[in-house]
Amino acid sequence: MTVSLTAKTLLACIGLAAACGGDKPEAQTPPPAEAVQAVNPLLNPLAPEMKETAPATYRVKFETSEGDFVVEVTRAWAPNGADRFYNLVKHGFYDEARFFRVIAGFMAQFGINADPQVSARWRGASIPDDPVKESNQRGYVTFAMAGPNTRTTQVFINFGDNARLDGMGFPPFGRVIQGMEVVDRIHSGYGETPNQGRIQMQGNAYLTTAFPELDYIRKASVVPQ
Repeated sequence: MTVSLTAKTLLACIGLAAACGGDKPEAQTPPPAEAVQAVNPLLNPLAPEMKETAPATYRVKFETSEGDFVVEVTRAWAPNGADRFYNLVKHGFYDEARFFRVIAGFMAQFGINADPQVSARWRGASIPDDPVKESNQRGYVTFAMAGPNTRTTQVFINFGDNARLDGMGFPPFGRVIQGMEVVDRIHSGYGETPNQGRIQMQGNAYLTTAFPELDYIRKASVVPQ
């Protein structure tokens, strides 16, 4: 189972300066990578703000094209996974992400960023494995992986009893506590057809053109305690 800001403000300022000045503006040098990363921590998986320890329990609200659902995360179930998920959600990683692999009766998978530049930064940003403490039952949420210590950003929600995944080392870190009926409605007509390599390279530009009926996450946010 293979389960692998731009500096808009800066550009706006450059445009404004060019419009107001009478002289021809000098060529602008692109900002260094460090400056871009400072604007958008999603471009730097090693940034301190992307490595915070999550609360013992927290909830995440998903606003999707099918409606809203809420996931409750219990850090003790899978600390490394819970921390990674917390930081990705806090910084908007899953916003506009498509449910690109949805298999009826099995699971709904998401977690490749809409922007291929962001995806490229996270493909190798793996976290250590967690032991399996909870079973992959209906509504439980788990990181996808392609082998030991390969969890990065992709996540799936179990549609049914997938306890067979427990012995394969897939540790759930949370569960859907509200809106499972919304999860059940996520479009599954494309199955495994979307090519993950192309999603990584082209992002939503590929998915919205080739698979326009895919459901997606409008916004994911940590619910205030």
